[in-house]
Formats: sequence, C-alpha cells, structure tokens
Amino acid sequence: MEHPVDPRARRLFGGSARALGDLATSPFRADRDRIVASPFFARLNGVTQVVSPGGSGLLVHNRLTHSLKVAQVARAIAERLTADEAHRDLLEKLGGCDPDVVEAAALAHDLGHPPFGHLGERVLDRLARQRLGLTDGFEGNAQSYRIVTSTEIRGAATTGLDLTAAVRAALLKYPWTRLDHPDPHPRLLDPPPRGATPPPDDPDSGSSKFGAYRTELGDLRQAREPFVGRIPDWQQTPEASIMDTADDVAYAIHDVEDFYRVGVLQQGAVAAELMAWQRESGHFRAITDAALAAAARRPGSAIERLRRQLHRKDAWIADDEAFAAAVEHVREELVEGLLAMPFDGSIEAEQYVARFSARWTTRFVDAITVVEQPAVRSGHVLLAPAQWHEVQVLKFVHHRFVLARPDLALHQRGQARLLGTLVEALLEWLLDPEEESRLPRRLHDLVELAEAELHPRTPDRIGKARGRAIVDFVAQLTDGQAVAMLDALSGRSGALWTDAFVL
Repeated sequence: MEHPVDPRARRLFGGSARALGDLATSPFRADRDRIVASPFFARLNGVTQVVSPGGSGLLVHNRLTHSLKVAQVARAIAERLTADEAHRDLLEKLGGCDPDVVEAAALAHDLGHPPFGHLGERVLDRLARQRLGLTDGFEGNAQSYRIVTSTEIRGAATTGLDLTAAVRAALLKYPWTRLDHPDPHPRLLDPPPRGATPPPDDPDSGSSKFGAYRTELGDLRQAREPFVGRIPDWQQTPEASIMDTADDVAYAIHDVEDFYRVGVLQQGAVAAELMAWQRESGHFRAITDAALAAAARRPGSAIERLRRQLHRKDAWIADDEAFAAAVEHVREELVEGLLAMPFDGSIEAEQYVARFSARWTTRFVDAITVVEQPAVRSGHVLLAPAQWHEVQVLKFVHHRFVLARPDLALHQRGQARLLGTLVEALLEWLLDPEEESRLPRRLHDLVELAEAELHPRTPDRIGKARGRAIVDFVAQLTDGQAVAMLDALSGRSGALWTDAFVL
C-alpha cells in the first residue's frame, strides 16, 4: 500500500503527518488495523502471560489482553506528552511522537512470544542455539520484528505486515542484534543498556535481549535511518521508549491483579516481607551480602536483596529514600488495601480491583517525563524516580510470591520438556525424505523462506534453514496447539483433525 505521505520523510524532517498533509486516514492507523487483523494477534489469546490461559481455571491475563492494556497505557502516555508544549518540542527534536505509532507498536510488541510465555522463550533459545545450530538463537522481541517484516504469509509472497518505518522503529525495544550491530555493540558499553548484558551462564552468547535477527538487519537499519544523528544507534526511539515504559507499568499492575483474583497473593506473606524490612531496614543494610544470603528465608531479606540489586544495576536512579517510600506506598495500597479483602468474585470485589488498577495506572501515567540526555540504562521517556521505585517493588511482589512458587516451577518444567520433545519430533519429521510431501504446509513454507534468506555459501545452509523454520513454526503455536501437536506426534491424540495443524 502506498501512503500519500511517506512516513520516513515525516520522521526525517521532524514534521507531523497532519503538518505535511491532511490525510483522510493516518498511515499509522492503517498499521494498527493491520496488526489487529493479523492471525498472529488473534493467536495471543491462547498464549501464556504467566500461567497458561486454561491452566488456572480462572480468568487471568493472556498475551492478547496484556497487549491491549499496554496499548491503552502507551497511548495515554503519548497523548499526555504531546499535549505539553515543552515535552512535544523535545520529542520532535528527538524524532517525533505520534500516539497512533505508539499504540500500533504496543499492540505488536508481543506477536513473537512463543507458547508458555518467558519459559518458552528461554527453552526455544537454548534449543535453537545448542540443538539447531542457530547463532542468533531465539528472542521474543526479535521474533515479533521478524513476524511483521517477513514471516506473515500473504498469498504467494512473504511480505510481513507492510508496516511504516515509524512503527517498525517503535517496535524495537532493543535496537540491536545479538552479536554485532551496531558497532561497537552495546553489550560492550560500560554500563551496557538494559537487556544488552549477556546471560551470566553464557557470557559469550551475546546480548540476553535484542530486537532483530541478522536476517532482519537490513530492515532494522531502514526503519532506524530517520533517527540517525538524533539518538545513538543503540538507544530506543522516543516512541519505543513509551511502549517499553507502558509494558512495565501494565505488567506491574495487572499481574498483581491476576494473582489476587486467583488467591495466590496472600496478605500475610506479603505483609510479613514488607513490614519486616521496614522494622529492621537498618539491620538489613548493615549486614554483608554473604550474611544476607544465609538469611534468605528470613522475612525482609528478599526485598533487601532487591534494594541492593537496584543500586548495582541502576545506580543512575536508585535512591534509598525513594525505595523506602515505595515500600511504604505499596504496603498501604496493596497490603492494607487490595489484599485486605479476599477476592470472592462479587461485583464489589471486581470494582475494588478496577479502582486499584485505575488509581495506579493514573499515578504512573502522570509521572512520565521526557529527558534529552538519558542514562545509558534508560530511555528518553521515563518514570519519575518515586514511581520508578514503586514499579520495581510491585514487580518484586509478583516475582517473590508468584514466580518463585514450587508449584509453578513444577508446571513449567513440564512445559519445558514438552517444547523440547516437540522440537525434536518436528526435526525428525523434516529429516524423513519419505514424508517431505506431507509436512504441514506452513512448516514447508517457512523452510523455503529461511533458505532464501541465507547466503548460498552459508555452512550447512539447509540444516540452518530447517532449524529456523522449526523455531518459527513452534513460536507461532498457542499453548493449546503445542500440547495438541505433541499429542498427535506422540500417538496420544484420539482426534484426527485438530487446530494444531491449521496455521
């Protein structure tokens, strides 16, 4: 589709779409509509946020509802900032900020998330690198970028979603590849940007987080071209920074909501941790790291570890007074507020949750600001220090009292084993010469696409193409489809026709 105004020119010359022409339809709204109409967006309804949508027996967020909430928060931030003359002028200087661009990027930011959430992401990355020989491995953000640029199959061509450069640039939360773009690579900076540090157990593997595989590097460069000279190569665009901040805000709030509803977050346990630290913060601050580790089960020790971690990783903003104030505010709002009334499914309880969510969302959106020279581990758009600390404490509550639970770990170990077995079964199928004509059509198409992307002299080109195709294929399944496909491949399914093959 050709638009009356080239969005790349809009970015390059710093004007707005409306200033360059009164468009009947914004090209960025068209981007938003394409994303929402994509089957990859609909698929997110069946993909884990924290627990599988069907695994809890209760209504919890999935990747689709999460994306919708991130888009809502992101648009609210963009509209508030662009309504303020000082913020608007600085944003234009940095490359522009359009609420439609921000909303579209927020809607698309999780398209590449595989089955079973972040667990699936880690498992697929390990399998891709160690079993399938893919140097780039797997990364959910890079997979989202791959989907919008190349693996969305429309008719006979693989054209992606044909999004404008502005939206593609806003989708790049981590605007670098795993190993070698830009040069010098951001993982070599001191300190490195958030996400650029290699995983501690594999320091030679490149960045933990990255926005594009090498196969999409040309597209990344094209999308980012209008920002050259305005922001560093490794820095998020202002619109990407808004999307990233909105993602953090939505995650911090609605995961607390979910596990309050499910009954996992208990007032007593959360209160004991926060109040013990408040009573004994002087003692906790005085002891050594070794002594703190030895007291790991003592109430208050976990949040003290968070305080120290913030100082190590984010010295640019970490502040003890702001941290103590954040603990107190979360205690008042969460422990003495939301958790004081057990969720019973009543209308009153739902209204109470809604008020809690709205109050925190408004507090965070109103605390957003724009800076011209951010710290390396920050973006141009960020929360004020008080609210930044509150987000960290809310996320701590979720990590400590949900993600660290042994019953969730048991569930996730089974999901990890399932994904590993599924990848092995698909690889065996691809290597069977007698079965080539009966491969799932989508898998066959993805092999051809991956092979075409690789240089003809690439070592083991066919093997790498098959590996990338398997990763692309599995990443496009819902949680339920992954389970159903493995059941079918293992001979356990009694159903011949399942939606596991309709992709």
